[in-house]
Amino acid sequence: MTTIEFNSNLIGLKPNLQRFAMSLTSDRDNALDLVQDTYLKAITYKDKFVDYTNLKAWVFTIMKNTFINNYRRNVKENTIIDGTQDLYYINSPYDKGYISPESNYAEAEIEKAIDSLEDEFRIPFRMHIDGYKYKEIADELELKIGTVKSRIFFTRQKLMLILKDYSR
Repeated sequence: MTTIEFNSNLIGLKPNLQRFAMSLTSDRDNALDLVQDTYLKAITYKDKFVDYTNLKAWVFTIMKNTFINNYRRNVKENTIIDGTQDLYYINSPYDKGYISPESNYAEAEIEKAIDSLEDEFRIPFRMHIDGYKYKEIADELELKIGTVKSRIFFTRQKLMLILKDYSR
């Protein structure tokens, strides 16, 4: 594959890469950064790509690995080492200590939107945001795991439509 063909095929994957990045990061800016990092690595390591194999799978693997590496790096940066003799490691999120009235309003709107959903979508979604794993939700609600995943996906889609005023 020539460089021109490679670059053209790579650019053609942009919408798919953006969707995948958004599913990984759940943040538009971080997703765009991840796509850019993926492009940079794909072009840098073009010589590692084997011609006539699945370019899309190769690039998606680069994106997934980049996301995982970035996540691990961020976790390490947020680790606080206690200086006492016992040396406890603490992973606690940075708390700004101030909650703006706007964020309280936004949270109330989000809760209202979630509560407006039908039970078949609301219940699995609530369990998911409460930290339950897909398998646990499936077992609890006596559903197939694929059904749970699709309901959570469709709930996110519905909420994005209902809450479109909050998107960037």
